[in-house]
Amino acid sequence: MTTTDNKTLDITQIKRMLPHRYPLLLVDRVLTWEANKSITAIKNVTVNEEFFNGHFPHKPVMPGVLMIEALAQTAALLSFLTMNVTPDENSVVYFVGIDNARFKRPVGPGDQLKMDVEILRVSRGIWKYKGVGTVDGQVALEAELMCTIRSTADAGQPAGQ
Repeated sequence: MTTTDNKTLDITQIKRMLPHRYPLLLVDRVLTWEANKSITAIKNVTVNEEFFNGHFPHKPVMPGVLMIEALAQTAALLSFLTMNVTPDENSVVYFVGIDNARFKRPVGPGDQLKMDVEILRVSRGIWKYKGVGTVDGQVALEAELMCTIRSTADAGQPAGQ
């Protein structure tokens, strides 16, 4: 996949890069990205999301863990774009850690979660990112994420190896 000219990705391009599928694919569009630096993506939150059936029926709120997952999927896209690779079915991005996660406002049906993720550093195969999710310009969540990219053949290896 050539990614140097066009700095946006639609859902078809995202699905080529991420193994996630409904209901766990949580990135709808990449608005912009810059290799080795940052990415901005969106998740359109609709009332039809399966998690709203139980979280909560009387006041639908997107679960915090799914907002973190949306940031992580955005970060994974940035890593693949930075490396200029399209992952194959053997590539997996694993969480290594989540630090300083804060939830500032609920996200619900009709909201558009805008996710800004920047690379803080890459060391020994561990990528560290700072992610911020906003709705209508208001911070909904922020966190530092650490991930590693592994082949499923190496899945049992420690993260830093």
